[in-house]
Amino acid sequence: MFDVLIRNGLVFDGTGTPGIKADVGIEKDRISLVGHANGAVAAREIDASGKVVCPGIVDPHSHADLTIFRSDHVRMLEPLVRQGITTFIGGNCGLAMAPLGNKHRKELQQYIEIFTNLDLDRECPWQSMGEFLDTIEQRGVLLNTGVLAPHGVIRINQLGPERRYATDAECDAMAEEVERAVDEGALGLSAGLQYYPGSHSDTREMVRLGRALKRHDGIFACHLRSYSANTLPQAIDEVVEVARTNGIPAQISHIFSIPDYGPFGRPIRAAIRALAKLSKYWMPPLPLEGPLRQCVDRMLRAIEQGADIGMDIMPSTTGFTHLLAFFPPWALEGSRGDIIARLRDPECRARIRRAIDHGKMKWPHVENDSWSLNLFQLMGWECCRIMAVASEKNKHYEGMRLVDIAHDLGKHPLDAACDLLLEEDGHVLIFESMAQPEDNLTERTTFAPIRHPKVAISTDTILMGMGRPSLLFSSCYPKFLGRYVREKHLLPLETAIHKMTGLPAAHFRLKGRGQIAEGAFADVLVFDSDRIASRATFDQPQRTPVGVEHVFINGKHVVEGDTFHADLKAGAVLRHT
Repeated sequence: MFDVLIRNGLVFDGTGTPGIKADVGIEKDRISLVGHANGAVAAREIDASGKVVCPGIVDPHSHADLTIFRSDHVRMLEPLVRQGITTFIGGNCGLAMAPLGNKHRKELQQYIEIFTNLDLDRECPWQSMGEFLDTIEQRGVLLNTGVLAPHGVIRINQLGPERRYATDAECDAMAEEVERAVDEGALGLSAGLQYYPGSHSDTREMVRLGRALKRHDGIFACHLRSYSANTLPQAIDEVVEVARTNGIPAQISHIFSIPDYGPFGRPIRAAIRALAKLSKYWMPPLPLEGPLRQCVDRMLRAIEQGADIGMDIMPSTTGFTHLLAFFPPWALEGSRGDIIARLRDPECRARIRRAIDHGKMKWPHVENDSWSLNLFQLMGWECCRIMAVASEKNKHYEGMRLVDIAHDLGKHPLDAACDLLLEEDGHVLIFESMAQPEDNLTERTTFAPIRHPKVAISTDTILMGMGRPSLLFSSCYPKFLGRYVREKHLLPLETAIHKMTGLPAAHFRLKGRGQIAEGAFADVLVFDSDRIASRATFDQPQRTPVGVEHVFINGKHVVEGDTFHADLKAGAVLRHT
């Protein structure tokens, strides 16, 4: 007798093959039947006639691990499960909650606090990766949780905030931390090479740390050193070199490309913003897919040459990060007190503005005013909208453009940014977009990786209970299925499901996940392919999607129509084995 029997659904197994009409039986935490149940009985039967039955979604790039240990994480992460996510990979961009060292504890606190507002000593009673995974396992987790060892945290553990290349001995010490974290269950290593302190490293350091993954076949996931079109090829090649040299899998995180228009940037960006406003009614015939198609082609060539490379993309034109990521690397040296002092100093502000306005984007970003991802120079001051601040005083700025805040205050945008950072003690997260959030024009630049069968779909979730979240946090995958599969016909449904399930599960070595097969874990999603869609917008990002009917995590019925069973912590901690 089955615990659950899902009858008559169109079953997609997650491999990319077309769906077949079949029944799916669940016993305890496993799928025990894929086929025809005939006269079998079950404690609970679901008629899925006319509906899609597929594996639960595997999100390969998330920051939900920054929330998963909290007592209120079920409420915080509910939007993920409501859209069909059953598994996420956290610890991305070089940031995770373990291992937490003591040698440079103050600097580590400041680094993690920018995103989380957490007091490590009070709220994080662990040090090692193993202790962290044990803690969340004992407390229970809403959905399946895998975590990567964070390069940024490990580098601060060993070097503190120093802006220099690591010595061989320091690389060896970091490699020991990486290997220890993987021994204790981390799925691999992540890096955020655009950000402090990853920006202080070089390729030699990353190759050396990648070597620590080889014994375990651990994965290297990387937020690239640059997403500027003129240095993006080198950034991709850096990840390929780490993977190929060490014979390990690698993941290129949330791919996007920002064009560099050079001295003509301001009028071209103004034209793009004007066309983006019109694109709701009329789409100009512009060739926009080229840069990201070249990125996909570069990945495919690396695969043909023997590298094990994956890639993911967010189905959105609006990214998000912390405001300090827009500043030159030299301005971020030292402690938070050092950074705050620079932002307060008029002469330093003037130097920062000169660096943004006139700095040369070279590879890699190691020289004073020359760094490879000068976002304000590439995208203009208009690109930035406030996502989250820490204080109530400035909550009314959330959702506003930085240039509009500056105009209201009678300041230059840089002064408005610096003053806001000072008032918020550095805690300012922002949205970034070349034109309008989620506009139809710049959306077309994403179509090549959106449709390609070897590029996974990710959310880049940062759900911390503050600010204005991205609409992806509630509706990433319903948007992908509704807009790009059903409405725009960019790719067939079986390919889309593979990109959300079997592809990331296989690349991250998650055995028994991302598939509908007998013996696999019972992570199952049932949705209406004719209805599934996002209802969220930039201004109303938390609206729940439509068309998601049932979500099972390890055989437990977590979402049932409009009902979310908050009492179920059905997830498992996924340790590297």
